[in-house]
Amino acid sequence: MCELYVRADPIFYESRTRSLRIHGVVTTIRLENMFWDILTEIAAADGMTVNQLITKLSDEILELRGELPNMASFLRVSCLRYLDRERRVPSGASSAVGQTVALRRVG
Repeated sequence: MCELYVRADPIFYESRTRSLRIHGVVTTIRLENMFWDILTEIAAADGMTVNQLITKLSDEILELRGELPNMASFLRVSCLRYLDRERRVPSGASSAVGQTVALRRVG
């Protein structure tokens, strides 16, 4: 069972740091490459760049919660929730339903 995980290409879990601007403020985020790939997929499905997606997510979580103590952890959980939702959507319905999955509010 563990072979599936331990044989993963190390590039997937190598960290990459990106700097982006959120409302004019430079923010640095460090995530594993696989999470950057998932964020790219989510952003593309929503017709955005990764920077636009992260800004939108940041705005919405701050509006909902008032603070965001750990952006990297929030983004990792967002990616996992996206993958979980994609896994649960019946085959063939994914493209129609998954369009705005990253930006939907849960509450």
